[in-house]
Amino acid sequence: MTARAADRARYDRATAHLDAPVAIVDLEAFDANADDLIRRAGGKPVRVASKSVRCRALLERVLAKDGFAGIMSFTLAESLWLARSGFEDILLAYPSADRSGFAELAGDPKLAAAVTVMVDDVSQLDLIDSARGDGHEVVRVCLELDTSLKLLGGRVRVGALRSPLHSPAQVADVARAVARRPGFRLVGIMAYEGHIAGVGDSLAGRPFRSRAIRLMQATARRELVERRAAVVRAVRAVVPDLEFVNGGGTGSVQHTAAEDAVTEIAAGSGLYVPRLFDNYTSFDGRPAALFAQPVVRRPGVGVVTVLGGGYPASGAPGPDRLPVPYLPEGLRYDPQEGPGEVQTPLLGSPADDLLIGDKVWFRHAKAGELCERFDVLRLIEGDAVTATVPTYRGEGQTFL
Repeated sequence: MTARAADRARYDRATAHLDAPVAIVDLEAFDANADDLIRRAGGKPVRVASKSVRCRALLERVLAKDGFAGIMSFTLAESLWLARSGFEDILLAYPSADRSGFAELAGDPKLAAAVTVMVDDVSQLDLIDSARGDGHEVVRVCLELDTSLKLLGGRVRVGALRSPLHSPAQVADVARAVARRPGFRLVGIMAYEGHIAGVGDSLAGRPFRSRAIRLMQATARRELVERRAAVVRAVRAVVPDLEFVNGGGTGSVQHTAAEDAVTEIAAGSGLYVPRLFDNYTSFDGRPAALFAQPVVRRPGVGVVTVLGGGYPASGAPGPDRLPVPYLPEGLRYDPQEGPGEVQTPLLGSPADDLLIGDKVWFRHAKAGELCERFDVLRLIEGDAVTATVPTYRGEGQTFL
């Protein structure tokens, strides 16, 4: 029996009493992935990206490990909810225009101490000030550095369109604006190198593209190491007591951790290891989060139909954004239908061994987005469900 077949047998036994659709997290794989992130971080703390987890119980589990510290959140409303729930040291990774949230933040000393907001433009400070109302708490601020690689005098850009702050001088200018402004305190710098951390470099059947990606990433790393260090020096000249410099992502943990300028690493998807992280040479994780759909039809030889399953991931649309049939091995989508809103035909010889009511296990393309489809996660240890915990959605929270 292969390792995957053994996992399928465990998951089927563990959930035999549960009707599908059902979502699980294999705690042995989850913990092993967390330990691997700690190992690759080389002693620097790992800040867990909540958007890749979206379950308070699992955030608590990973933060209980030595080596993890703090949360990287994705909306201001989520940040405030987590802070009210007792989480501390929450870094909001994206700028916000949530005026009511800023009023709440500026009016509550506990929230203001726990949450750091993201800024890359002075006009964002204006918005926060206009939303304060009667709140006078000092707002903690982090500046985001644009990590994109610019070539040929800027005519070629590789990387996400995020912050407009690219050069040390640009970041230092905004740092001075924050430092001069009453009611704000600059505490950190964040730089997410998505073109390095979030792009697989070992694409099956595409050796030339894989080599091109590795060359691009090596070039981008060399450029960013120097520029990030220069940015940190420039900002520390303005704010000597800067608390943290955050960088990284699941796919680049060990490379980013090796930079002297970086004090902490961000990662989250590496806990669940969704399908988009199968094509990396930098690490080898274990799939921990899966969902099962029930077989409801047998249209013919080599075909079964499962209920639902059309859970595409965000990003540029394409086949890589679709969940992948994972267990039993050997199933594939009908190219004329793909994963559907209410039913999904699956092709392949394993279909002939499946009966009505059997489970087919899938992996989502991305990590935390799976939790927007399920209100609970069943936590599996060995071949038993040992806990049932709510996702954000299961707690009535749908932040985006």
